[in-house]
Amino acid sequence: MLSYIINFSIKNKFIVLLFTTFIIGFGLYSLSQIPIGAVPDVTNNQVQVITTSRNLSTQDMEQFITYPVELEMANLPGVIEIRSISKFGLSVVTIVFNDAMGTFLPRQLIAEKIKSSKRFPKVLVRQKWDITTGLGEIYQYILDVEPEFKNSYNAEDLRTIQDWVVKRQLSGIPGVVEVNTWGGFLKQYEVAIDTEKLNAMAISARDVFTALEMNNSVSGGGYIEKVNQAFFIRGEGLVSSLEDIRNIVVKNTDGLPIYIKDVAKVGFGSATRFGAITGNGEGEKVLGQVMMLKDANSKKVIEAVKERVAEISKSLPEGVYINAFLDRSELIAKTTFTVTENLVLGCLIVIFVLVLLLGNFRSGLVVASVIPLCLLFALSFMYIFGVDANLMSLGAIDFGIIIDGAVIIVEYIAFQITQKKLEINALSRTERQVFKDNITIKGASKMMNSAIFGQLIILIVFIPILSLSGVEGKMFKPMALTFSFALIGAMIFCFTYVPVVASLFLKPSNATHKNVSVKLMNWLNKIYEPTIDWALRSKKLVLGIAGTFLAISIYLYSTMGGEFVPTLDEGDFVIQPILKTGTSLSNTVKTATEIEKILLKQFPEVKQVVTRIGAAEVPTDPMSMEESDVIIVLNPKNEWTSASSKDELADKFKEALAVIPGMEVEFTQPIEMRFNELITGVRADIAIKIFGDDLDILAKKGNEIGALIENVPGAADVSVEKIAGLPEMNVQYNRAKIARYGLNIQELNDMVSMGFAGKSAGSVFEGEKRFDLVVRLDKDKRQDIDNLENLYVDLPSGGKIPLSELAEISYQKGAAKISRDDTRRRIVVALMCVIGIYNL
Repeated sequence: MLSYIINFSIKNKFIVLLFTTFIIGFGLYSLSQIPIGAVPDVTNNQVQVITTSRNLSTQDMEQFITYPVELEMANLPGVIEIRSISKFGLSVVTIVFNDAMGTFLPRQLIAEKIKSSKRFPKVLVRQKWDITTGLGEIYQYILDVEPEFKNSYNAEDLRTIQDWVVKRQLSGIPGVVEVNTWGGFLKQYEVAIDTEKLNAMAISARDVFTALEMNNSVSGGGYIEKVNQAFFIRGEGLVSSLEDIRNIVVKNTDGLPIYIKDVAKVGFGSATRFGAITGNGEGEKVLGQVMMLKDANSKKVIEAVKERVAEISKSLPEGVYINAFLDRSELIAKTTFTVTENLVLGCLIVIFVLVLLLGNFRSGLVVASVIPLCLLFALSFMYIFGVDANLMSLGAIDFGIIIDGAVIIVEYIAFQITQKKLEINALSRTERQVFKDNITIKGASKMMNSAIFGQLIILIVFIPILSLSGVEGKMFKPMALTFSFALIGAMIFCFTYVPVVASLFLKPSNATHKNVSVKLMNWLNKIYEPTIDWALRSKKLVLGIAGTFLAISIYLYSTMGGEFVPTLDEGDFVIQPILKTGTSLSNTVKTATEIEKILLKQFPEVKQVVTRIGAAEVPTDPMSMEESDVIIVLNPKNEWTSASSKDELADKFKEALAVIPGMEVEFTQPIEMRFNELITGVRADIAIKIFGDDLDILAKKGNEIGALIENVPGAADVSVEKIAGLPEMNVQYNRAKIARYGLNIQELNDMVSMGFAGKSAGSVFEGEKRFDLVVRLDKDKRQDIDNLENLYVDLPSGGKIPLSELAEISYQKGAAKISRDDTRRRIVVALMCVIGIYNL
């Protein structure tokens, strides 16, 4: 079979060369189309059901949202694992599906299940499940202000610009699934009611709310035909300014109207915040996070985003600019450069060794020409089978192994042609080519079996890797596939392209001429022959030395330790400060700003520092207000002066930050942190999970384990997940008193929710911009537990009564976070290890 193919190739050289040209063309096309990334996306096939509700505590989110979602999803087909996190106002349920389920079917099943379920209350504010992965955060930026305009814009202005200018223009880019906003103050039109004035004028809070709803609407009345025209009727009753809101009538008493301005302060406010952004020690900023669609080409998407950012920058208000601090294209560029450099250098080294050892310049070039052809062949099949180009897939190609078969064939053909030099020279040009063709057919046919057998052995070695699944499969299968594609290409070229080129370009060489290659091989033989002779005469000694080295190797291997893959140096740091449970947002902002100032002042290696605090608008990363990610963007390593390695720099960072009392820090990297969290639900390298029902016992056992492993060698940072101790103002209703006054729990809860969290009574439009019109208590009336106790509730009989008469209100400690794995409550002891970093 192989001999027939070789014979056909020699007889039809034009077809073979045409086939080779097609491979070159399609390979170059594939190179321009293939997705290019830094590392394989090892995120499992998961869907995050994110639910937000501004009014529910951690326990309530767990009871009414998280647990019912878990129960509904447990019986869906293809579900492998379910884990969840419940926090104040936030529920994140992660459902991991079998990869064979695909991307869209799980989301469709989840949407249908949630829509048809009757388990969920009417408190859901938002539920969504974006189609993105751990590598989805491709571009992050902050809206910054030039120094001369610092006093012209505040965090609320920047948030409005982000929501209604930048975000809208970034949306719609192919490959972008979400533009997430983080930080700033979400602008609202606020009606801050004064309960004392309401009492004096016998007006209820519900009257105010109803008046706002009834005086902010639009309507239409069809049309009227007149003078051959249709005049459409439009009733425009939307409020458009603060003055319009102030002049809304709440009640008319004895012909005298009582306006909103008589019982409330009308102005601009902001929504309750669960997160913030600080940057470069300058205070609060606004962050935008561009999320990439799953399986999209990250390089192309980032290029499109950067082009759009350049366009948006021209339309921003004077003094405002987009400061991109985390751009995945930089890591991709470094990775691509590393892979390209390795491929080019490897190719040149192999060519040099080939020419040097074969002793024939033409033979060396013929074999060397197989290298780019195999690479283009592999790229073609990577494009066809959807394998991304990254550090793992392309970085593992070994050209020396790939060209083994070509070396055997070409060397033998060159030897045969040189042996028959006199016969070839005696023939005419046409006869000479026919004679060389026959030599090539016989030589290639004779050596092909050996060449194919060696290459098949290598292919068989990759079968176990190709059978891997899960995270291991996503990480290593691209490497095995790419190498296999290149090896298959080499096998095909060995009995098509190589014989054709060898018959056309190889010429007899001077067998008596001793060139550098011959002299080198003679010198190596002089060393090898006495060495092998001594080894054969000293069998026991050689075997003893080999056994000793084997024993030493086994011992060293048993003490080395190991890891899944070397940690990739992403070029940036992430510091995770650990603060006291229940720390206020303003205090976390203050601490983060202090961290940024210390790092920027003391370390010239630091280019920028941006801190993400708490949860974003779409909380894919569910952090509490005391939790934050301090993202440190570093200058190029050749500009470093304080340290020579990242581990050393991390130690110095930790020393410098030790001046901040009551704070511990953990070090990681952006992609590494995101992968750890999405795959295992924990950000750390090693996690110990403890399961149980009682949160207090879990917290106690977690602290005990944390203390035990704190001094384990190699444990860099140990932290215990904080699941209890969240400060709460607990309202315990007295049902007997509530029944006596003719009230119900729902009315009281609505009053508490509206008074402190605020309740939307409609929207106010500023052109295309849309802002909520919210009713809540005045800011001075929602500062302390006394304000909650003295919150007046409207009675059905007409009068008012303070909430303290209907409930016992006290300070308590509640659940800070409730985590589950497959419906079992758990606590995590996270361990960051001291590990080597693979530097690009």
